[in-house]
Amino acid sequence: MKILVIDDQELVILSLSKCLTDLGYEVKSANNVFNAIIAYDEFQPNLVIADINMPVLSNSIDTNQPFSVNDKASGLEIVKYIKQVKKHDTPVMILSGNNDEEVILKGFELGVSDYMKKPLSLNEIGARVKRLIGSNNVVAIDNSNRLIQNNCIGVVIPCYNEEERLSSEEFKKFVHSNLGYHLCFVNDGSKDNTLGVLQELCKGNEDRISIYNCEKNGGKAEAVRLGMLHLAKDSQYNYIGFLDADLSTNFDDFQELVNTISNSKYKIVSGSRINRMGADIAKESARKIISQGINFIIRKTLGMDFKDTQCGAKIMHKEIVEKTFQKKFLTKWLFDVEIFMRMKKIYGKQGAIDLICEQPLNRWVHMDGSKLSFKDSFKIVGQIGQIAFYYN
Repeated sequence: MKILVIDDQELVILSLSKCLTDLGYEVKSANNVFNAIIAYDEFQPNLVIADINMPVLSNSIDTNQPFSVNDKASGLEIVKYIKQVKKHDTPVMILSGNNDEEVILKGFELGVSDYMKKPLSLNEIGARVKRLIGSNNVVAIDNSNRLIQNNCIGVVIPCYNEEERLSSEEFKKFVHSNLGYHLCFVNDGSKDNTLGVLQELCKGNEDRISIYNCEKNGGKAEAVRLGMLHLAKDSQYNYIGFLDADLSTNFDDFQELVNTISNSKYKIVSGSRINRMGADIAKESARKIISQGINFIIRKTLGMDFKDTQCGAKIMHKEIVEKTFQKKFLTKWLFDVEIFMRMKKIYGKQGAIDLICEQPLNRWVHMDGSKLSFKDSFKIVGQIGQIAFYYN
C-alpha cells in the first residue's frame, strides 16, 4: 500500500514518513503542490495525506499550472487535481492546524475523506490510515505520546562548558515526544567535553537535534546570534527562539510562550521570572537590592516598562531575527536588552511595546553556577551605560 505525504515542513514529513513506513506502508513525499501533482501521477498512491497551508509552487519553479491557485488553502489544490482533473476516488486525508470552517467545509465538498486538526498523535494517524486503506502490518508499533504540533519551532541552546548538564535524558525525551521541535545546540568554544556530549546527544536524533560549533568562545550573545541566524535560513520554522542549557526555564513553560505567540499579533514573547525571583532571593537582601536596581536602570534605558528583559527563554517571528540579529551585539550578557532597543529603533517605541509580550513563567529556578557574582553585577551597570550611549 502506497501513501503520498505532502507538507512544506520537513519535520512533519520526517515524522509521518517514519511512522507510516514502520507500519508497513510505502511512502513518498512532496513539499509543494506542484511537486505533489508530479509525484501523484508517477507514484499512483493508495492514499494522500496533505497539509492545507503550504506553497503551491517551490521557489525555483515559475510556470503555468493546470489548476487555479488559492493562496488561502493551497493544499486543497491537490484535492481538486485528484478529484476533478483526474476524477480518481483515491482517498485524501487533510492534516492541518487550519481551523477555518470555510476551508474545512470546502475540503469535504471537494471529496476529502478525513480531516485531522493538529496537534495530533502518531497513533491516531496510524489508526485513521488503517481505517481508510487497511494494513498488512502485523507488528504493533507504539507511538504513544508522540505529537505533531501546530507549528514547527527551532530552538537555539547556547552551551559553554555544559558537559554535565547536557548528559540529561530530558532533551532526547522532549524531541522524541514533540515532533514539531528542532533543537540547535551552539557549542561556544567549550573547553570541556561539551562537544562530545552533544555529538552523543545527536546520535539517532540527527533530524531533530543539530550542533552549531564555534571553535572559539565568543560569549552567550554571539552564540545565540549565530544560532538564530542559522535556523532562520530554514523556511520550515514558524517561530525561532532560545533557551538556556540548564533548563532553568523548562520545556513546558517554553511551550506556553509558543502558544501565546501563535495565538496573538506579538512578534516576541519573552519569559519573565519576576513572579519567581522574589521567593528565590528573599533571604539574600543584598542581591535582591542589586537585582532590583539593575532592573530599574534597564527599564529607564529602554523607556519601556519590562519587568525582566534578561530571562533566557524567548520565542519570536523569523522577521525579528532577520531584522535584529544581523549585527553583532555590543555586550555578552545584555543582548536581550539590545534586541528590544533595536526593535524600538525599527518599529518606534509604541510599536515595540505593542509587539513584545512579557509572560510570567510558572517555573524558574537558579541552577548551580548560574547566579551572577556581585562583581558581575557591577559590570552589568557599565554595559547598560554602553547600550544607552550607543542606541540613543
